[in-house]
Amino acid sequence: MDWNEVLREVCVLECTGSPIEVTGVQYDSRRVVRGDAFIAMRGGSADGNRYIDAVIAQGAVAVVTDSRDAYAKLRREHPEVAAALVERGRRALAEVSSAVMGHPQKKLALSGVTGTNGKTTTAFLLEAMLRSVGRWCVLIGTIETHIGDEIRVSPHTTPESRDVLALFADGVRVGASEAVMEMSSHALEQERVWGLPVEVAIFTNLTQDHLDYHGTMEGYFAAKARLFDGVGAPPPRVAVINTDDVYGERLAAGIERSQVVRYGMEGKGDFVAQDVRMRAGETRFRMVTPHGVVEMRSPLTGRVNVYNLLGASAAAWARGLTLDEIARGAEAGTQVPGRFEVVPSTNDVTVVVDYAHTDDALRNLISLARELVKERGGRVITLFGCGGDRDRTKRPRMGTAAGEGSDLVVLTSDNPRSEEPMAIIEEALAGVKETGTKCIVEEDRAEAIEIAIRAARAGDIVLIAGKGHEKVQILKGGTVPFDDVAVASSVLKEIA
Repeated sequence: MDWNEVLREVCVLECTGSPIEVTGVQYDSRRVVRGDAFIAMRGGSADGNRYIDAVIAQGAVAVVTDSRDAYAKLRREHPEVAAALVERGRRALAEVSSAVMGHPQKKLALSGVTGTNGKTTTAFLLEAMLRSVGRWCVLIGTIETHIGDEIRVSPHTTPESRDVLALFADGVRVGASEAVMEMSSHALEQERVWGLPVEVAIFTNLTQDHLDYHGTMEGYFAAKARLFDGVGAPPPRVAVINTDDVYGERLAAGIERSQVVRYGMEGKGDFVAQDVRMRAGETRFRMVTPHGVVEMRSPLTGRVNVYNLLGASAAAWARGLTLDEIARGAEAGTQVPGRFEVVPSTNDVTVVVDYAHTDDALRNLISLARELVKERGGRVITLFGCGGDRDRTKRPRMGTAAGEGSDLVVLTSDNPRSEEPMAIIEEALAGVKETGTKCIVEEDRAEAIEIAIRAARAGDIVLIAGKGHEKVQILKGGTVPFDDVAVASSVLKEIA
């Protein structure tokens, strides 16, 4: 694409025009090839402006920078390279990428999902409902990315705008008409979703998490709320909000430019669940809406998944599906990896791997497990850990949540990163001790999983919480392969 045409779509402070052809866009200097435009932007831990000389040597023909000093140096030392100075690098990344890639975001109806818990499952469910009526989708989320039938690894919950738009472009090429994205609070605040026109926005809930980044719950809430204001784009046409959640109610009350669709289980809202019946591997309820009533059945289990089903259903309705189509799509939905994932076993013990990594999510998980073992008189054994280099204040609260609901707690390591694992464990252990519940401490996560499973008797349920779908353990010395499901499966086979 002609560089002068690209510049017409970018908010620049200064620029040098040039009739050059730009064939790609990069923000990672390692990926630059001849013909690319490089967006040099300052981030939290790195500054892309340090790599300008390197990318020019690799063949970059245009550079956009958010540094006045770097721009002056470019003009002085590399007059042959097209240059532009911008105020905000991430916004420019989105604007340049959109122009060069042919605005793929305008060719897809985008649904964005945000909230502390339930984003991944809600996104999977909405995609399943859309696909059940023949709509080809792009799905971008924590676990994996879908381009039609193709499945790719997701390195981040919400990638940088350039990578999002590249995925959208791939989706358009295979005939996709819909996109479903998880939008994290970090991505919303950092404007990684700048300029994306969201058709339907979903808010699942808000509980304490990521305060190491946002500082306060108010800061965390404000970041989530940006989705409903529009991030460099108009507000969404429809806002789907869980108003059983106190922050959801507050969010809904402040929305003026979108149609608000409320959902919940407490007798209020537009999409409401009644007569909920649950057992392992199945949830049924009656969904009451202003548009009619439909019986819902899903292979997902638990109260939290009733909320996820309601949110996805309301969003699917906003995308034009009938209630009967929504119900059929929900029933066809499959297990989401690492979300109440039952590990296959021939033993009379249920082992579940789940991503629960906040005190609220852990409490919900344990509550569901308690319901499932109640009839058989079984116990709940909960294994968990807390991540390093993250919000320390939630560690004792997670310990309290585990101790209050469980018959036995196994406390272990979970991505300690740069911290000492035992120091993290001690902070969580303080919360467990307050409850008086028996607790076994084992730093080695594989050993801890074996201890938890071998402690179980017939009728018990073992919850392995925190990592879910993750396939690595992040340690001070680096990242090593680790899969809770694989470790648990190996132990179960050995016992059998």
